[in-house]
Amino acid sequence: MKKFVLNNYLLIKSFHIIATICCMAGLFYLPRLFVYHTKFLPKSESYETFLTMGFRLIRYIMTPSMICSFLFRGLLIYAQEMAIWLHAKLTSVLLLAAIHGMMIKYYKNFYNYNNTKSEKFFRLFNEVPTILVILIVIMAVTKP
Repeated sequence: MKKFVLNNYLLIKSFHIIATICCMAGLFYLPRLFVYHTKFLPKSESYETFLTMGFRLIRYIMTPSMICSFLFRGLLIYAQEMAIWLHAKLTSVLLLAAIHGMMIKYYKNFYNYNNTKSEKFFRLFNEVPTILVILIVIMAVTKP
């Protein structure tokens, strides 16, 4: 297995990057949907439209791409030495996964018509994935 991964390292790394980009797109976009979602009354047509948009983003883009990103990264880690910088990067990635889970929770609150978070909260929350991805990219590129 290790030989297969090493022989296909760049291809696996490419798939990891593609999956990560798709996942990050969702992590950047979903809180923005929540910002707009807060402006509509529950059970209104617009509110229901945002529910559908959020569901599709989570189900068909964010979650599958996060799973693929973890799988491809797991293969890459399997084939290389663990370095200190990688621990910092993986910690940030786990925080992103936690944020993904929080976004699903917030979506369910909208779905159940009991959202208590404000537009301002989601505007601020929208910045957290950005900060984490900056840390992740710096760790991956500079490998301090």
